[in-house]
Amino acid sequence: MSFEDKTLRCEDCGADFTFTAEEQEFFESKGYTNEPKRCLSCRQARKGSRYGGGGAREMFPAVCAECGRDCEVPFQPRGDRPVYCSDCYRKMRPSR
Repeated sequence: MSFEDKTLRCEDCGADFTFTAEEQEFFESKGYTNEPKRCLSCRQARKGSRYGGGGAREMFPAVCAECGRDCEVPFQPRGDRPVYCSDCYRKMRPSR
């Protein structure tokens, strides 16, 4: 089947955007039956808002229970469980 570029209107911002022949081919290969409703920037903004903004994770200061070095971890240490720096954690974790 031959595809041609289509101009669509974004449901969110109202701007016109092009649904390219390559994108249409990709949609068909994935089995998608609907055309996109949003332009690329609105799709990215919507995706970012769904998954926590897509920015950097909040890091918290900690002291490694194994080596005693200062480190940062992606969770709030509670004090009732040991916290390890990435190097010590890697050594303790069973290999895959």
